[in-house]
Amino acid sequence: MDNRAEVREFLMTRRARVTPDDAGITVGTNRRVAGLRRSEVADLAGMSVEYYAKLERGAIAGASSSILDAVARALQLDDTERAHLLDLARAADGIPTSGRPRRRAGKAAAARPSLEWALSAITDAVAFVRDPRQNIIAVNELGQAFYSPIIGDGGRTPNLARFQFLDPAAHDFYPDWDLFAGMCVAIMRAEAGRDPHDKALQDLVGELSTRSEVFRRLWAAHDVRSHGAGTKRFHHPIVGEITLAYEELAVTAEPGNVLMMYTAEPGSPSAERLRLLASWGAANTVDTGNAEATR
Repeated sequence: MDNRAEVREFLMTRRARVTPDDAGITVGTNRRVAGLRRSEVADLAGMSVEYYAKLERGAIAGASSSILDAVARALQLDDTERAHLLDLARAADGIPTSGRPRRRAGKAAAARPSLEWALSAITDAVAFVRDPRQNIIAVNELGQAFYSPIIGDGGRTPNLARFQFLDPAAHDFYPDWDLFAGMCVAIMRAEAGRDPHDKALQDLVGELSTRSEVFRRLWAAHDVRSHGAGTKRFHHPIVGEITLAYEELAVTAEPGNVLMMYTAEPGSPSAERLRLLASWGAANTVDTGNAEATR
């Protein structure tokens, strides 16, 4: 990815988002732009207009942390956006952004047996491991049942981003499809900033940009976010609508991979539906095993 273009477009989209009212600036009634001008950002950041314009053209190499912090404050960046700006600056300076070893292009790495065992021990929650390219590389039994619309048959490595943007079933599975689409792209954009040399991630972005106009538009917005924690609604073909809380945990033995866990509020209708799904998944596993045994 072109670092200078990434920096330029990120700063321009952030500047366009902040209004003079947001920044506490009084302006006249004949103003033609909704966001801030370069001169206003420079003034808020305590630097010359010429220097800020240089940064916004993408020439961010060598910028000090104090300069970047000042720009982040002026543009009212949140923590994830500030981290993304720092990642872009480190990449411009040729400094590794995350301390991760470079990942080779190609198939997603198989999960370690001990990680598989740990996931198998989680029985009352949907649990899976996702890599930075949105591949599900390991999943527990309840997760297999929950993500059956994505995982399917054949032992393929399912990809959440491809499902989101290329599979019509995603619109049924995610009642809040537009929200999920924005989250997915923003997480991928942040990941691309952390590891700009990940060829497989670049290839995935290129594929989705070619095949999905929505992905292309969202990618151009340069929004970034982390997953963290929250709640999501799903519509599962077996048990119907279900609302789950999610937590994202880093897999420190494999930097970049995360463990996602989805749980239902105890005593809620969603908890009952999750139990029904677990029963369906267990029965389906037994039936599949019996069928294999009789071949």
